[in-house]
Amino acid sequence: MVSAIGATPMLADARRGEPDISSRILTDAVAQGLVRFDASGQVESGLAERWTVIDDGMSYIFRLRDLEWTDGAPVTAEQVVTLLKRQIAPQSRNPLAPFLTAIDDIVVMTPQVIEIRLQRPRPDLLKLFAQPEMALLRIRPPGGSGPFRILRGRRAPLLQPAPDPDRADPDEDRKPAPEDDVLLIGERAARAIARFAHHDSDLVTGGSFADWPLIAASGTAAANVRVDPAAGIFGLAVIDRSGFLGDPANRTAVAQALDRTAILGAVSAGWAPTEQLLPEQLDSAAPPTSPAWTQLAAGDRIAGARARVASWAVKPLTLRIALPHGPGATLLFGQIAASLIGIGIAPERVGMDAPADLRLIDRVAPYDSARWYLATACVVCSDAAQQALEAARQAPTPGERAQRIAAADIALTEDAAFIPLARPLRWSLVALRLGAWQPNVRAWHPLNRLRTAPN
Repeated sequence: MVSAIGATPMLADARRGEPDISSRILTDAVAQGLVRFDASGQVESGLAERWTVIDDGMSYIFRLRDLEWTDGAPVTAEQVVTLLKRQIAPQSRNPLAPFLTAIDDIVVMTPQVIEIRLQRPRPDLLKLFAQPEMALLRIRPPGGSGPFRILRGRRAPLLQPAPDPDRADPDEDRKPAPEDDVLLIGERAARAIARFAHHDSDLVTGGSFADWPLIAASGTAAANVRVDPAAGIFGLAVIDRSGFLGDPANRTAVAQALDRTAILGAVSAGWAPTEQLLPEQLDSAAPPTSPAWTQLAAGDRIAGARARVASWAVKPLTLRIALPHGPGATLLFGQIAASLIGIGIAPERVGMDAPADLRLIDRVAPYDSARWYLATACVVCSDAAQQALEAARQAPTPGERAQRIAAADIALTEDAAFIPLARPLRWSLVALRLGAWQPNVRAWHPLNRLRTAPN
């Protein structure tokens, strides 16, 4: 049994918007894109058995495997091309669509081969195609091509491994045993943790900082608690640029006033803080840009921020901060509030969907590009930062793209439109018998890669 922290799992059509974690897990289990992630977060074959990159990265050619849909009909190249085009169409609400605009066309070459033609080279294309949002689902009858089938159930689907002729051993007539099935439940973190503590489930997945404090109260053994080295962003995005936050110097004052060590330490003692948006250089032409205030001593940072607030004519000065529910978020807000009160700002906690001045962004990076970090952080940023990001998107060569990404990093840092705090905190509770579970930077753990294959 697997408990996913979230709502009831549903087959998710990413064209309608971003699904929650339980629906992403279900979709990844019963459907796949051209490629998918393995246990370590690396790309492995999905619908495609192999692929070739030609024309200096401007063309990806995929040879499809012999697979079947849920109803037993064969998966065809024409169907794959049609579904892929729908996934990346301009009207699609797929959250990955804005990062796939380099695709010029997708065509059928032979009954088993398709080609993706690009306008600009994108070496990170495969990692995007491995995301659950790029899994191909048919609407009628609903379903995908495996690696699981839904055996029964809606609120808690029971999944059974699907036949895979490409990976089956011809000398072994082995049918799925009951222990191969997976019961997937979407539920609140507290219930999922309690279920695991009572040995009624083998895995709790999808945990974040918001629920992390619950683990200590559950008495779960340390050997079962696993933390991913997740890559991504965790920080406060400026949502309302009117009033106090309309001036970049004031936004900078808020950023430099936050005691990141205290804020993160209130949730987890081992959670490392950061003051820059990019975790490393990635595909930028320059190392990550650090704000100028990082060179100041802690006391000078606070004094400068306090003076900036004191010069603001409107009193009292209040900032609305949008955070999710959960004890971890409460602890986080308490320390953010202490930092802001210390410089003369009255903090107000609001829900994630409420009008706010600052909103928490907590996202794992789907692929390793600095442009993703910058575009995700630029919720409401300056015209200069937006223009720099657009220039990076349209860069015709990798070298020019790297230069423009570096310029966008500088522009966004100077605009102070995002306040970095840390990398995302992602955790799971894992039964020891799930020996194939591996921590990875994507914080993604496919249900078909949890157990070691039998000898």
